[in-house]
Amino acid sequence: MATLFVIKGRDQGQKFDLPRAITTIGRETTNDIQLNDAEVSRRHAEIVFDQNHFALRDLNSANGAFVNAERIDARRLKTGDQVQLGGSIMIFTAAEEQSSDISEVVDIVSLTGGGSESRILKSISQEEGSRLLDGRTGVGGESPWLARARGNLQIMYRTALAVSHTLDIDQLLHRIMELIFEWVECDRGCIMLCHQETEELIPKVSRTRRTLPEGQRILISRTILDYVLKKKEGVHTSDAKDDNRWDPGGSIVKLGVTEAVCVPMQGRYGVVGVIYIDTFTPPGQSLNAQNKFSSEHLKLMVAIGHQAALAVEDTSYYSAMVQAERLAAVGQTIATLSHHIKNILQGIRGGSYLIEEGLKSQDSNVVRRGWNIVDKNQEKISNLVMDMLTFSKEREPELTPASLNEVVGDVVELMQTRALESEVELVVKLEENIPLMTFDPDGLHRAILNILTNGIDACRKIDNARIEVSTEFDQTANSLRVLVRDNGEGIAPEDIERIFTVFESNKGSRGTGLGLPVSRKILREHGGDITVDSKPGEGSTFLLQFPAVVPSDDEEDFEPYDTSMFE
Repeated sequence: MATLFVIKGRDQGQKFDLPRAITTIGRETTNDIQLNDAEVSRRHAEIVFDQNHFALRDLNSANGAFVNAERIDARRLKTGDQVQLGGSIMIFTAAEEQSSDISEVVDIVSLTGGGSESRILKSISQEEGSRLLDGRTGVGGESPWLARARGNLQIMYRTALAVSHTLDIDQLLHRIMELIFEWVECDRGCIMLCHQETEELIPKVSRTRRTLPEGQRILISRTILDYVLKKKEGVHTSDAKDDNRWDPGGSIVKLGVTEAVCVPMQGRYGVVGVIYIDTFTPPGQSLNAQNKFSSEHLKLMVAIGHQAALAVEDTSYYSAMVQAERLAAVGQTIATLSHHIKNILQGIRGGSYLIEEGLKSQDSNVVRRGWNIVDKNQEKISNLVMDMLTFSKEREPELTPASLNEVVGDVVELMQTRALESEVELVVKLEENIPLMTFDPDGLHRAILNILTNGIDACRKIDNARIEVSTEFDQTANSLRVLVRDNGEGIAPEDIERIFTVFESNKGSRGTGLGLPVSRKILREHGGDITVDSKPGEGSTFLLQFPAVVPSDDEEDFEPYDTSMFE
C-alpha cells in the first residue's frame, strides 16, 4: 500500500496508508489524514488515485501545497517525492509493483567446445583495485589534472565510507570534521545543523588546529551564513573588504579571518545545515597574504556538504521510523494490557459485591463464592504481571541443581483443580531416575505452567478431554524434554508460528497472548526451544527441550523424585 511518512513537523514519525481512493488531508478531524499543524488549512489537500497513479491536489489552501519544494495545484506523485503542507514534510512511497520474473530472460549456461568459451583476460583483487584511492598509485610524470582527480576521488571515497559507518549524527559530524582537517589546510572549522522547527543554526561540531586562548570563541559572520542559506550556494572569500556581498560593518576581517569557505549541507529535501572553515590571524598579528583555499577546495567542500547532508537525512529518517515503530508497539501494548486488566478488575468488582452482600445477610456461602471469584482474579493479575516482567527484560537464567520431575510434578499438582473444573483428565508419565540437572527451576516452572494452562483451555469444549504430561532424558542427545499432549481443538498449520507472537491469542477475553511467547523465551534462554506438532480437531503436542547440564559438584545425597504419586 502507498504511504505518507512524516519526517518533519509535530506528527514526525507518523505513517499514513493511502487507499486507492480519495484521501483528504487537513487540520480538521473530519479529514482522512489529520495533521497537528497550525499552518495547515482545515481542508488543505487531497491525494487521488486514478489510472494506477496517485496525484496530490491543493484545495485552495492558505499556504499552498508543495512537491519537492515547488508549489503546485496538482501533481502526480512518485516514490521519494517530498510533500510539504504547512510546516509538515512527508515522504511519499508508492505501493510496490509486481516485478517480472527475471529468470525468464536470464539463463546461466555452460559453453563447451568450438572455441567459443569466454576467456578471462585479467583478474584483480579488491585490495589491488582500492590502491587507486589510497594514494599509493602515483607515478612519476603523472599529469597534475590526473593527480588532482585521484586526490579528490580518494577524499570522496573516504567521505562515503565515513557517512556509511554510523547512524549516530554526532559521531558522523565529528568524523567529517576530522577528514576535512586532514584534506584542507584550515585553522578552524564548524558544522551547524538547522533546528527542525525554528530553522535556526545550532553549532554541533567545532575544531581548531591550534588551541584557542582561554575565553576566546570562534566568531562566524552572520552575513556569510545568511547568504549560504538563502542562495543555497557555497562561498569562498579571501578579501572581504572588497566583496560587495558582505556588509562592511560585519566584515569577517574584523573577526580576524583571513579567508573562509562556507557551504550548505544540501540534501534531498532541503538544506539541513552548513559547514564552515577558515584561516585565522590572531589579534595583533599581521594578516597572512597567502591564500590557502582555491576554487577546487570550494567544489570539494560543496560535495562533502552534500554527502554529509544525505547521511543526516537518512539518519533522521531512520530515527523517525524507529520512534514510530516504538510508539506503535507501546500503543499496542497499552491497549492490550488495558483490555485484560479491565476484565480482571470487573471480576474482582463482582466478587467484592458478592462478599459485601454476603456480609450484610450473614450468608457464608455467598461470601465464599465472592472470595473464590476475587482469588481467581488475583491469580490472573499476578500471572499477567509475572509474564510481563519475564518477557520485557533480558535475563540470564538463575541456574541451580534441580529435579525436572519435581518441577513438572509441582506444576501438575497446581493445575489439578483447574483441570477438574474444566473436566479434563490429567495423565502424568515421568521418566524414573532422571538425575539432578542444572537449570532455572522457577523459569521452567513458569514455562511448563503456561503450556499446560493453554492445553486445558484448548480442551474445554472436547468430550473425553485428556492431557498427558511426560518427561524424558535423552542421553544420546544429552537433552531434557517435557512433552504436553492434548486431544483438544488443535492448531492450523499457518497459525503455528503466530501463537508465539506477543498478544496473539484465540482465547478471547481469557487470554493475554503472553503465555506462549514467555515460555519460548525461557526455553531459549536455556539454549533450548519449544516445537509444536498439531492437527486441527485432533490435538497438539508441545515439546519443551533444552540441554542437560550436569551440576559441577557431585550430589551424592540426591534422591530421585517419587513419581509413584501419579501412577
